[in-house]
Amino acid sequence: MNERNDLAVEQVGRSKQQRPANLPAVDIFEDATGVTVLADLPGVTKDRLNIKVESEMLVIEGEASVPVPDDVRLIHGELREPLFRRSFRLGPEFDKDAISASLKHGVLTLQVPRIREALPRQIPVTTA
Repeated sequence: MNERNDLAVEQVGRSKQQRPANLPAVDIFEDATGVTVLADLPGVTKDRLNIKVESEMLVIEGEASVPVPDDVRLIHGELREPLFRRSFRLGPEFDKDAISASLKHGVLTLQVPRIREALPRQIPVTTA
């Protein structure tokens, strides 16, 4: 998996606009079955999260929101650009159709399995 960092592009009316995005911190773990990606997305909820595979790119986009009750006023907010975006190039050894995702406490967990043919296997040795 190779990482790419881009500006987020969003459709506004008939035109597309580029918008600055924060890079979420990620941890990537690899084992024989595939790769696990943990991405920190504080303030991003499931309905404001978009994960997609375009060709060979895995794209994570999410927009954070700070819920403010009607009877209070936000007087200080440090989340200037609440958009997160990160993309990774997936190699041919990964099964793009079997990626799974879960979001818990602001941490996105992606499981990216290897295709069956790419899994390591033991070759039995026989004696003649």
